[in-house]
Amino acid sequence: MAEDADSDQKTEQPTAKRQSEATKTGDVLQSRELGTALVVMVGAGWIALAGPWMMTSLQTMLQHALMFDFSAIENFKPGKALADRIAEVAVPLLSLFGLTLLAAIGAPALLGSLGFRWGAIGFKADKLNPLQGIKKIFGVQGLIELGKSMAKVLLLGAVGIWVLMHQSDELMTLGRQQIIPALGQLGYVFVFSVLVMAFALVLIAGIDVPAQILQRGARLRMTKQEVKDEAKQTEGSPEMRAAIRRRQQETIKGSARGAIAEATVVLTNPTHFAVALRYRPGFDAAPIVVARGRGATAEAIKELAAEQDVPMLRYPELTRAIYYTTRAGQIIREDLYIAVATVLAFVFNIETALAEGVTQPTVDVPRDVRFDEDGRKAN
Repeated sequence: MAEDADSDQKTEQPTAKRQSEATKTGDVLQSRELGTALVVMVGAGWIALAGPWMMTSLQTMLQHALMFDFSAIENFKPGKALADRIAEVAVPLLSLFGLTLLAAIGAPALLGSLGFRWGAIGFKADKLNPLQGIKKIFGVQGLIELGKSMAKVLLLGAVGIWVLMHQSDELMTLGRQQIIPALGQLGYVFVFSVLVMAFALVLIAGIDVPAQILQRGARLRMTKQEVKDEAKQTEGSPEMRAAIRRRQQETIKGSARGAIAEATVVLTNPTHFAVALRYRPGFDAAPIVVARGRGATAEAIKELAAEQDVPMLRYPELTRAIYYTTRAGQIIREDLYIAVATVLAFVFNIETALAEGVTQPTVDVPRDVRFDEDGRKAN
């Protein structure tokens, strides 16, 4: 019972597959507070640096709009006049738009969630369920969002009050100043206020981003059973099996290539087993097994034999007998000498035998070393 309870608890970190699937459906790391903070920061910086440029452009536009002569009335073209006035302020406005757009894109880019995902805009029936909506509002996530909103209002309100108190003397003296100096002082107070509020938003984002990371991590956590099931599904997919098979083949080929190059003949089952034998008269006292394998290893041995033109002969019983009684690097059993010698005699004269139409000889495997595919002795 305790094991079942543990298996239902989400204690495991999300796998790469789980994270990838969540990203495809739109469940990505995101922070509205970070996006707002970046946009406001960029806007505040633009006001501080390019504000005079914008004011000059507006002044120029207003002067040109209010100045006219007889020719302007006689040849009045409202479309051209409107276009000219817009052009005078278009460049600073476009620069502001471009910078704030980059800031808006920069927020998801910093969080590694930049990109368009069709799964995020797909139809989800649960979103039409009013009970789900109520659960979101009054659930844990809804309470967290409510707390964040209240904290943001309190912080920004406190910052706003501080700014007003800090700038109260300057604001009180605006009425006693001339219009130009008063506008300049008002612009300074406005820029200062926006910058301070932007820094407050950055502080909020600095708290929100780690919170979003923790929330998403908890949301994507998996139970031990989910991890096991995913591993089974992944390993069972045709693509994964093919990739594993390729890796096995490459590993096996790398270690067996030299041994197969020395082989005299490769005996096959023909599908499940393969045994590579070497016999060099005057050097080897008896035939030696240089490589043996089943399944993927057998396939690799046969592929290497084909690449290196090593003769391959089908002898199911003899192949299994050697596989289950002899390891690589060992001499074959004495009771298999006759069967193997018959095969080797054919191999040494294989070109002549094939030219004369002689088929491979039949061999007799002793009953004591006859095995089925599972290694059980045949009856």
